[in-house]
Amino acid sequence: MSVKGMTCGKCGSALVHDTLTKPDGSTVHIAKCPNGCGKIKSPMCCGQDMSCAV
Repeated sequence: MSVKGMTCGKCGSALVHDTLTKPDGSTVHIAKCPNGCGKIKSPMCCGQDMSCAV
């Protein structure tokens, strides 16, 4: 995943890439505010997190 040019709507800081580990051990790529305002994750399709094999 690549995030470029996205900023936090609360504080204006550039979002950074991170990985979230779900309870089943799988991971999801997310973008998060470095100041702790929140995070967003990849979109879903048919109830599954969309991912790329790259």
